[in-house]
Amino acid sequence: LAKRPKRCKLVLQPELANVVADRLRLQWSPEQIAGWLKHTYPGDEDHQVSHETIYRSLYIQARGALKKELLEHLRRTRAMRRSRHHTQKTDDHGRIKDAVSISERPASAEDRAVPGHWEGDLLCGSHNSQIVTLVERQTR
Repeated sequence: LAKRPKRCKLVLQPELANVVADRLRLQWSPEQIAGWLKHTYPGDEDHQVSHETIYRSLYIQARGALKKELLEHLRRTRAMRRSRHHTQKTDDHGRIKDAVSISERPASAEDRAVPGHWEGDLLCGSHNSQIVTLVERQTR
């Protein structure tokens, strides 16, 4: 039975934390460091660490593994790091800010008497493909 929560690998192995910190100072990304460790020490789990562990050690200072000053060596500077899943759970995810309902459009657009009113639609397909349609309401 695994004990949870586990202590951070970089806390348990200070020499590994020093290697990671040195590479961060050389502007290496956590992904590069994890890949380099895996390539340099194949089959030696004690000398390997995931990029996620490195990021967590930087952003969650309570772990006590890597110093906060190493954050400035990352290519992207963020105060906090959140998962993709976290941002999708927020109430306003995927919502248009200050959206106006189609029922609130003016009567002149509704009866198609005045030219110049456009209607647009976006269709999203597979493999990140999109099609936009624009139709002038009077002439179609």
